[in-house]
Amino acid sequence: MPSGDGLSYIYSVSVYVYLKCICAFVSILDVPPVFHCRRVMADTNNTNPLDVNDGSDDSVEEIGPESVSQGVESTSTKQRKKRKKTSDVWRSFEMLPQKPNEPLYCKCKKCGTKYQAESKHGTGNLRRHRDACNNSNTRDIGQYMISSNNGVMATRNSKFSQETFREMVTHAMVRHDLPFSFVEYEGVRNFCKYLEPEASLVCRNTTKSDIKKLYAAQQKRLRDELLRCPSRICLTSDAWTSIVTDGYLSLTAHYVDSSWVLQKRILNFSHFPPPHTGVAIAEKLGELIKSWGIEKKLFSITLDNAASNDVCVELLKNQFRLMNSLVYDGRLFHLRCCAHILNLIVQDGLKQIDVAVEKVRDCVKYIKGSTLRKDRFIQICSQNLLDHKKALVQDVPTRWNSTYKMLSCALYYHLAFSHLSLSDSNFQTCPSSDEWDRVEKMCSFLKVFHDATLQFSGSLYPTSNLYFPQIFGIHLKLVETKDSPDEYMKKIATQMWSKFSKYWADFNLLLAIAVVFDPRYKFSFVEFSYKKLYGEGSSQLKKVEEALFALFDEYMQASQESSIGNVGGGSGSGDFNSRQASVGNVGGGSNHSILEEFDEYDNDDMDSNKKSQLQVYLLEPRTKRTSSINILEFWQSQQYRYPELAKLAMDILCVPVSTVASESAFSLGGRVLNEYRSSMKPDIVEAVICSRDWLFGEKVDTHVDVDKLTQNVMDMNIAEDKTEVEVHHKEENGVGELSECF
Repeated sequence: MPSGDGLSYIYSVSVYVYLKCICAFVSILDVPPVFHCRRVMADTNNTNPLDVNDGSDDSVEEIGPESVSQGVESTSTKQRKKRKKTSDVWRSFEMLPQKPNEPLYCKCKKCGTKYQAESKHGTGNLRRHRDACNNSNTRDIGQYMISSNNGVMATRNSKFSQETFREMVTHAMVRHDLPFSFVEYEGVRNFCKYLEPEASLVCRNTTKSDIKKLYAAQQKRLRDELLRCPSRICLTSDAWTSIVTDGYLSLTAHYVDSSWVLQKRILNFSHFPPPHTGVAIAEKLGELIKSWGIEKKLFSITLDNAASNDVCVELLKNQFRLMNSLVYDGRLFHLRCCAHILNLIVQDGLKQIDVAVEKVRDCVKYIKGSTLRKDRFIQICSQNLLDHKKALVQDVPTRWNSTYKMLSCALYYHLAFSHLSLSDSNFQTCPSSDEWDRVEKMCSFLKVFHDATLQFSGSLYPTSNLYFPQIFGIHLKLVETKDSPDEYMKKIATQMWSKFSKYWADFNLLLAIAVVFDPRYKFSFVEFSYKKLYGEGSSQLKKVEEALFALFDEYMQASQESSIGNVGGGSGSGDFNSRQASVGNVGGGSNHSILEEFDEYDNDDMDSNKKSQLQVYLLEPRTKRTSSINILEFWQSQQYRYPELAKLAMDILCVPVSTVASESAFSLGGRVLNEYRSSMKPDIVEAVICSRDWLFGEKVDTHVDVDKLTQNVMDMNIAEDKTEVEVHHKEENGVGELSECF
């Protein structure tokens, strides 16, 4: 048997051989460097070789696979393999190229902040920056949080920002007409605290200050946008009286941006105390226009039909003429609101309502008088296969468009009315068959005016090119109805014709020029219309043609002046051209005068054959009239072919033919200044209304809906008739929510 020392020696050798075998096997697998132990056996008399605290000189060395296979070489002389970065923090950082004699850097993918990326610095500072980075947002999936309750992804940033929270609260209050005390509601504060303990709502006065700051920032941005827009700016303006009889003046800008999209912005909703004379309106508008710095970019202004507005426009034109800032010497500057004119024309003709219309109105009142009658009427509609959900409409007698809606709906249910008159002995107001025919004629007559009003009321699409075809149709309808054998319709048309002729003779030539830039009509429609109305070669047609070509020549001259100012001279090119000219003059001597005569002949021939952009456009075939096109997109595609003509089209097509855009501002003002918060200061009112329009635009409901003037009979009671009259009386006295436009 071997002695104890011999057994220790054998055991140590066995362990050494075992470790050598493991290292050789690992080297075959070609894995990253491993550690091995080398025991230096200096004391062979140690009775406990397994004791790690025996005082022997053990060491741990890092070696590569090649050294392991050899078992003897040190790793200090070998190239180490680059380790893979496994920390999740590197997803948010990007390594930068290392420069000579400089440390290795990385930068944040969100904000670009640089940090040293050497391993000795660790990743703690990178992780802290990633969690606190201000540019992180909820669109970054790496910044989403995983809920511990249900394991779904949350939709907010892991870092709460009080500044962003205040900004969102301010936007919500502006967008949804919330009162300033909303931020002080205890329930709202508790709700915010529950969602985010760090959230802190400010007081109402601080909220007012935040809205003012928001208004100032957005005003500066809009001013820069107006000065950079490629088109001229068209304005609409109107006055309004609030629920507490305070006067306000709305100023709205219409322009085409660089993407050829029609834009509408409420520039001002300014407090306007009496007197509301033409001089006062001109001073106020001039002050507002100069505050925006757009006095040299104006093209037109659209106002309603009032004598004070005529005085205002003359003063403004004289002021801007001194600055030489108006196109065509201001002769196309003033437009009257076409929707307002149509309203005056139709109201003048409907002063005396026919008996048939009165019977239809009584029929509607009878049906809505009780629940039993309404249920009976619905049953009759079902029996006659009529859709009762279409519903009847009660008109406001002084609103002609609501009368049209009432008549059109009653015509749909005329069979149900006739059936009800047979089954209900108390129903005595059903019109006869002849009276229904007259109602149908009246409805057909008013439909032309109703459709034109809807066309003129748009603010998100060009309306100037739609005016002439609509007015031409109304002109023909009035002439036709004047000669009608129906005495009642003839009387209405005659009354309307006298008012129509007054405005038709004084309408702006710009509205006839605008239709020329519609590729479906061009100048051919103007010629066709005036030939129908006045015969061949009328003076009215020559006026339109002269104004069109004079306006185009003015734009061509302005373009040439700007191009001359941008051209720089160069001596080299001039010398080269002169040398080329001398070389090309091969005639010389006695032939020189003959060749000059030839040059003049050739130039005269070229000038006679050369056509302008406008002439080339007019000679091209028209687009099919029934086709649906985006007229601004059409001219955007033609801007390189007809540069000056496209610029003229851009300015003309952004002209609004009605003041409905300003009326929508009054509708919004009626919701901001309601009976519960009527004491707001004028500067706050303007900040709220303008900021809402600039930030959210048509995302909020600011559209003037004609259907709101009518009411659904299925949801009304007979007791509401008195309320309707009272509401209309308040609107006529200037206290209503929306100024009458139609």
